[in-house]
Amino acid sequence: MEKEPVRVLQIIGIVCGGGVEAVIMNYYRHIDRNKIQFDFVVDGYEKTLLDDEIKSLGGKVYHIEPYKKNIFRYMSQIYHIVRDNHYDIVHSNMNTLSVFSLFPAWLAGAHQRILHNHSTAVRSEGIRSVMKMVLRPFAPLFANRYAACSRLAGDWMYGKKMMASGKVTVINNAIDLNEYAFSQELRRKYRQELNIPADAFVVGHVGRFMYQKNHAFLIDVFREVARQNPKAILMLVGDGELRPEIEQKVASYDLTDKVRFLGLRKDVKELYNCMDVFVLPSWYEGLPVVSVEAQANGLPSIFSDRVTKESSLTKSAIFLSLSSSAVNWATHILNVTGKRNKDALTELRDTGFDIEERAKFLEKWYDRKWVSSI
Repeated sequence: MEKEPVRVLQIIGIVCGGGVEAVIMNYYRHIDRNKIQFDFVVDGYEKTLLDDEIKSLGGKVYHIEPYKKNIFRYMSQIYHIVRDNHYDIVHSNMNTLSVFSLFPAWLAGAHQRILHNHSTAVRSEGIRSVMKMVLRPFAPLFANRYAACSRLAGDWMYGKKMMASGKVTVINNAIDLNEYAFSQELRRKYRQELNIPADAFVVGHVGRFMYQKNHAFLIDVFREVARQNPKAILMLVGDGELRPEIEQKVASYDLTDKVRFLGLRKDVKELYNCMDVFVLPSWYEGLPVVSVEAQANGLPSIFSDRVTKESSLTKSAIFLSLSSSAVNWATHILNVTGKRNKDALTELRDTGFDIEERAKFLEKWYDRKWVSSI
């Protein structure tokens, strides 16, 4: 009789085209699903972009009350999902909010409770930052295995001493490198479909419209780019609560015809081919998967100095200070015309971001002998 795969319950929160679900799905597509199978807990009762694919790969999707609406119902539903389905491994990707999923998982009897931190914080984010700082000491309380997307994210969540102890595993935000390789054919196809002229200079960004991603500054930068290059176009992929505010700012700068709001897309990897430069001016990041994707496509990639230097995976990465002017950012952006990195895939394989290799590591990591601390 064939052995059933070990089922891992992945808790990912809101599905909004963000980096966390992209990372988890990258691993899910490439693990040996005869050995390890993922099931997912997502916030909200509406069908998401991921539901059909997850089910086609053999996984289950549990839609539950969003924690923002009713935290007690959220915890109760997780408890019943874990208990009723006998999940032994619960992998929470909710950063500091993981205490609200791992506590009920502990009560329900899950033996492996994984806290996976994907982010950091800044004080300027207001109440969100306050909540992160308040919850950070509690997040690991009901976990007995610990992971982070980078050393920076690990240091922030667990502290340098615990990181040095070897108790925290850095799980790289690996991707299928071949899928992100630059294609001249796809560049022509997508530029034609999106009505982007062949000679346009396309500045690209992929990210949820939220404070962290710093879209407001990106629009300031692009206004300077457009002043110097009338053929410039800004491509914004993603959605979120701040999108109307950013659309209004674009209109106030009279840039509506130069900025493309593409919303949530399933073809992000193809869209990179349209771009000439990738810009990520975030206030903070763990190690953003979009930084890996953009570099895999060979794109010159300009990151803020708040993005971890661990994102410098190829010679395409450039870091600029957020205290620097929009004019200075624009100058750097315009200086990278035509400089795609032809060695990108080799460089990324050498730095450990090939999903084929890392998926095998994750399979063994889930199966590794462990000792419960609670």
